[in-house]
Amino acid sequence: MRRVLLAAALAASLTAFAPVAVAEDKPTQAEPLVIGHRGASGYRPEHTLASYALAARMGADYIEPDLVITSDGVLVARHEPEIEDTTDVETRPEFAARRTTKVIDGVSYEGFFVEDFTLAELKTLRAEERIPALRQRNTIYDGRYAVPTLQEVIDLSRRLSRALDREIGLYPETKHPTYFRSIGKPLEEPLVRILRRNGLDKRRAKIFVQSFEVENLRALNRMIDAPIVQLFGSRAGRPADNSGKTYAEMATPAGLREIARYADGVGPSKDYIVPRAAVPPGSPACTPSPELAPTSFVDDAHRAGLLVHPYTFRNENCFHSTEKQNPGGPADYGKAFEEYAQFFALGVDGVFSDNPDTAVSARSDEFAPGS
Repeated sequence: MRRVLLAAALAASLTAFAPVAVAEDKPTQAEPLVIGHRGASGYRPEHTLASYALAARMGADYIEPDLVITSDGVLVARHEPEIEDTTDVETRPEFAARRTTKVIDGVSYEGFFVEDFTLAELKTLRAEERIPALRQRNTIYDGRYAVPTLQEVIDLSRRLSRALDREIGLYPETKHPTYFRSIGKPLEEPLVRILRRNGLDKRRAKIFVQSFEVENLRALNRMIDAPIVQLFGSRAGRPADNSGKTYAEMATPAGLREIARYADGVGPSKDYIVPRAAVPPGSPACTPSPELAPTSFVDDAHRAGLLVHPYTFRNENCFHSTEKQNPGGPADYGKAFEEYAQFFALGVDGVFSDNPDTAVSARSDEFAPGS
């Protein structure tokens, strides 16, 4: 990939530029990767150092920090700019006046937003379980952990690599990059600076960089050699940078070939590979639906030279199809091993999992010698 100056690359890539040739050095591996989705978020509050550390100790190959940015320009790990669901900010009277409403990618949100806090202020908050109704056991850890910076996650991955005697990879995602650029807080420049400072901008580094948007990935592809992964939202949706096509159009063979001009892999939701029947409008959360026949997405992506890392594998019944639910309630565990076996058989190259230990065990069952 060609290298250009940072500012020039962003200016060119976020507007228009000539397509580049499909890369011939796509990363490969012998068996599917296990990516700790927000760490081991099935067992600890997500995007905390404790969650990442547990994922690594459970055998995850990579840990995934979602990236947003503080008012003073520091990249931190949160799933969304709005932080009320994952921190105790609403209990802090000193920050009560910060509650506001913002429109992000066309959707209105009310709450507290990371870009309205300095890093020092954010560090006074403590993480909380995002879905306590399904993961009540995780709430015992509420209040114990701070919000980590990207640099702290990198430092942790290196300590874990030494302690575990194997390299723990990083799989950062830029969250809502068009929104952050629109408010004068772009994510790409500070991300590239940190990657370069830590030697993680090279293809040989154990890293993937991902986003649901397109133009920021095109820009990053021109600035760094790290492998790039295009995420897919709902089929009818479009990337927030108005790149033109719906995700459904991007998932066609022609769309995947176009993605391969700037990316090394794709991260679809599981239903791009094994669809499910639609549930009736207004159905309660966790309403199960039956599976439909698998699609050709994995084969189409592989023909385009792209790796396939679907999301998100979770143990609870709530997240499983009708066929893979067990008796019990939404928080009880479903037939997770059957789901992993199904996706491994369909040829995926990795899985994002809230429960890395389950994913690692399923992979061991599937790829053990003589199995």
